[in-house]
Amino acid sequence: MTEKEIAQALLPLVGGRENILSVMHCATRLRIVVNDKDKIQVKEVENLDKVKGSFFNAGQYQIIFGTGLVNRVYEAVMHELGMQPEAAIDDKPASKPVTGNRFQRAIRMFSDVFVPIIPVLVATGLFMGLRGLLTQEAVLNVFGLTPDAVPQQLLLFTQILTDTAFAFLPALVCWSTFKNFGGSPVIGIVLGLMLVSNSLPSAYDVGSGAAEPLIFFGFIPVAGYQGSVLPAFATGVLAAKFEKFLRKHVPDAIDLIVTPFLTLLVGILLAMLVLGPILHTVENGVLFVVEGLLTLPMGIGGLIYGSFGQLLGIFGIHHILNFLEISMLAKDGWNYLNPIGTCGNVAQAGAVLAVAIKASSAKTKQIAYPSCLSALLGITEPAVFGVNLRFVKPFVMSMVGGGVGGFLASLFGLRATGMSITGIPGTLLYLNEQLPLYILVNIVSFAVAFVLTRLFGFNHKMEQA
Repeated sequence: MTEKEIAQALLPLVGGRENILSVMHCATRLRIVVNDKDKIQVKEVENLDKVKGSFFNAGQYQIIFGTGLVNRVYEAVMHELGMQPEAAIDDKPASKPVTGNRFQRAIRMFSDVFVPIIPVLVATGLFMGLRGLLTQEAVLNVFGLTPDAVPQQLLLFTQILTDTAFAFLPALVCWSTFKNFGGSPVIGIVLGLMLVSNSLPSAYDVGSGAAEPLIFFGFIPVAGYQGSVLPAFATGVLAAKFEKFLRKHVPDAIDLIVTPFLTLLVGILLAMLVLGPILHTVENGVLFVVEGLLTLPMGIGGLIYGSFGQLLGIFGIHHILNFLEISMLAKDGWNYLNPIGTCGNVAQAGAVLAVAIKASSAKTKQIAYPSCLSALLGITEPAVFGVNLRFVKPFVMSMVGGGVGGFLASLFGLRATGMSITGIPGTLLYLNEQLPLYILVNIVSFAVAFVLTRLFGFNHKMEQA
């Protein structure tokens, strides 16, 4: 079936246009919010060509197509509805369905802000990996060079590539937050730049003791928020809402002058004197707790996170860990979550491959084999929702495999130079002496999940049921 044919067949199966509130998509799934989920013919939807599975989560009916295809199906669906992509039915923003409980809406709100930023952070992580490769003595020795022989201009150039995104991270966060909450993105980016202004002592200098924060009113410490997430996020939310309030109440004749002026003034006062000091402290506290978990003796933290961290993706709250990874990288240049989380992803690949080999159903094999490759590349939704979680036991075996790999990763002290890429692409974050160990822990995770699923986690009775 072509994408157009899929869209034409899909719409009646979800209750038709009148049952649809909004349509959106993520990396692998088409997400539909409906008025009445009882009108959805789930079995018929899952039997459509190229559909790898479906499920309800956070008030959304999510249909798994896989990377690339989901974009084309989304465009075809929107065309059939007579809507432009990124628009939504009833003029509701496509990225903000109105259903789900308060916690689920909060998680989606946080995710929506970070999704546009992640590609930049991925690129920065790759730059960090390549920079690490270029400066490795073993690599340089192959060309008859030493670290001292690397031109300073080249190092400076690579530093621009690796440091800029994190140094101006508040500007990116504020921009995306304003865009998400209906404010003016250009005001958001300027407000974010104010948080890292050169007039303020750098957060890096204050953290290292090279500079002292400014003291306002004798007790409020103020410094730049380079690398910080929560202060910029909270400031962006409140300032965007304040701007929308002003747009409704300021006369049109003076709106162009008054609204940006007051939005920036109130926003920076909130950020510097209230939200920044409070939330930056909270951010450091959360980071301390998580780092404490990951540094528990004998690999216990890695065992716990490697096993149970995979559950976060099921409930759609895994994106909330983005700010922890960002904070780690901004603080000392290392990401301690990535190697352990990678083990969980690779374990999903091992479990789904075992299912693919043992399965007798052509439909199961059709979903399982590509899902294995997808999980190895860091996209686990097809494996989790299309196969492993459906049969339950393979998912449990993947948790065991992820826990074993996370345990070893913690024992070895593995740490990444970036974020947001795992599995095979994630090797670019370990282009140093850690690479052999990174490969080892992932092979172990894959093998444990594969063997356990092959022996105990899947059988034909489960498939028939």
